[in-house]
Amino acid sequence: MAEEEFTPRVAGYDDTNRAFVQGFMARGTMTFPQGQRMLAGILSAKNGNRVDPQSVTLGQFESYIGKARAAVASLDFDIRRAKHQARRGEIYWAFINVADDPVSRFATVRTPAELSYIKRLLDAMFDDYNTPRMEVMAVDEAQALKKSRPPAQQRQSLGGQSTQAPSRRVDDEDEEGGGEEGQDTQAGPATAQTIDKGLKHSEVLGLLSSLLEQEWLELSEDGFYSLSPRALMELSEWLMDRYNDPEAEEKEWQRIKTCGHCKEIVTYGKRCAERDCILRLHDECEEDLFRSRREKKCPFCQTDWDGKHFVGERAVTARAAFQKGRERRGNGRRSNRSDLADAVSTQLQVAEEEEDEMEE
Repeated sequence: MAEEEFTPRVAGYDDTNRAFVQGFMARGTMTFPQGQRMLAGILSAKNGNRVDPQSVTLGQFESYIGKARAAVASLDFDIRRAKHQARRGEIYWAFINVADDPVSRFATVRTPAELSYIKRLLDAMFDDYNTPRMEVMAVDEAQALKKSRPPAQQRQSLGGQSTQAPSRRVDDEDEEGGGEEGQDTQAGPATAQTIDKGLKHSEVLGLLSSLLEQEWLELSEDGFYSLSPRALMELSEWLMDRYNDPEAEEKEWQRIKTCGHCKEIVTYGKRCAERDCILRLHDECEEDLFRSRREKKCPFCQTDWDGKHFVGERAVTARAAFQKGRERRGNGRRSNRSDLADAVSTQLQVAEEEEDEMEE
């Protein structure tokens, strides 16, 4: 007996709505201009004559979004929207699975070695390069490649249990090697245990390219990889569970920050000049917040707000050292050093010196 086609009980739901849902699921994310083009194509097919994408209004598009949300809710899907943090005025809608753990969903389309790398990449963004002094939450290519393999002392089986480092390690430049991609095996008395030996550099670059194409990551003009609006909408709860301390005090620093104005996650924006203050704002929210205020002071601690302290890659790129490095690169002089690693190393050194002074 053939399966019955799923027909949601939504008033006014017709074939154009069904085509819209199918198209949205295939894309994963959508902006309004993209939605205009898709809806124009659907309506053109229905009416038999060409519909100009510019004639599709935001209200019409949001009506289709609303019916799509109602249609897929019983299947544990949702459509959410978020503003792009770096591109003012640009809004993204994303088709979200609200039932499964995000990492479990990755596991259905990625190899165990790739999934392990993605976790290391996220740890680099939100652990290694996200400190009270410098909240970068992004990585450059050099640091992304550096995470190609787990540290030897933390080498794990792909089943999740810690294990000894494999007896043979393939160098980053080794493009040969037998066995499956990113895996080694150690034979036990009765079973063979698969070891996470990481990925080759070429495999990392291929994976990053795939994540960019699928709009899980974004790559800035300055060469920094960061989470896309889709990823932030999909992973927000998981990120907070993984990186934030549930027992932290209300005004204690946390690795995953939310905007003091809109309450959404901030990975690109501004911060208070007072290092111990936890106020973070998106650029657009900063303008909204201070537009109606007489004085530009932090509403949390009353420190003067200068708008020159950043969250995200600008915590690195706005620094004089990066600007000088950009000039050198523009003159054809290259460096093997990572600007990100240099900037964070400098901040850690300053912090250690301040701690030493306080102890004295």
